[in-house]
Amino acid sequence: MALSKKPADDASERSARAISATGTEARASAPAVALRSVSKRYASSTQDVLSDLDLRVRPGEFISLVGPSGCGKSTLLRLIAGLEPGHDGTIEIDGRAVHGPQAACGMLFQEHRLFPWLTVEQNVALGAVNEGLDGPTLTARVRDQLARVNLPDIADKFPAQLSGGMAQRVAIARLLMGSRGLLLLDEPFSALDAFTRIKLQNEMQNLWQTTGATMILVTHDIEEAAYLSDRIVVMAAHPGRIERIVDNPLPRPRNRVDPAFARLKATLFDLLDLSPAPLASDATLKKFLEV
Repeated sequence: MALSKKPADDASERSARAISATGTEARASAPAVALRSVSKRYASSTQDVLSDLDLRVRPGEFISLVGPSGCGKSTLLRLIAGLEPGHDGTIEIDGRAVHGPQAACGMLFQEHRLFPWLTVEQNVALGAVNEGLDGPTLTARVRDQLARVNLPDIADKFPAQLSGGMAQRVAIARLLMGSRGLLLLDEPFSALDAFTRIKLQNEMQNLWQTTGATMILVTHDIEEAAYLSDRIVVMAAHPGRIERIVDNPLPRPRNRVDPAFARLKATLFDLLDLSPAPLASDATLKKFLEV
């Protein structure tokens, strides 16, 4: 399988098509993200958490960050969102420097972080708290987003009445309520069982395709990264840095048992020094590594 020769603006073209096709469902245009020489060090440390990162994310692209614990993946997400103060270098969203929390940016965490004393409908409605919607419009949008995540009949339930997968779906619905073109996903499925995780990965891919949003995912799941991403950013630790960027040429929808999918996973395992089997050949590496 040859390395993908897709033009650089394929992701932005997909985003434009999604927005055109879905109308108000894709309310926010997908932004580009640019990191230039980004470094981060905490006052209590003698070593950078992140060191001299350069990365360009195209509008409407799905990027995954993979790497060992401590390489700064989640810190990088918080920097992009404007939630982590104090860094060297430049972070830009659509050409505007990030100096604080970004209204066009939404985050999804490993925990659903729903308020236990609010109903599902009330929790989801919080995602549009700054939208200025009237009551009927807000209610209609909440119901639309719950239907989008396949939970049309649970608006009156409380979080304690939901399974882990259902609660994370509610968190996704809340994320989609606002006009956010950039979605940052911090291991959102890692606490779920394998079957639920696969279902939510499929749903996340569908949401990405229909909303046209730019998405950046932090994950320790190699298969998840290979299944969802246009490109996979492989990071190393001490200090946190980008080792390789791997292009994913596999067509969608992706087949998890396809030999080409297995070869891509093998490449990622090799780069992370995790291979339980013989290493992928140099020829296989050359097919996937971005140059």
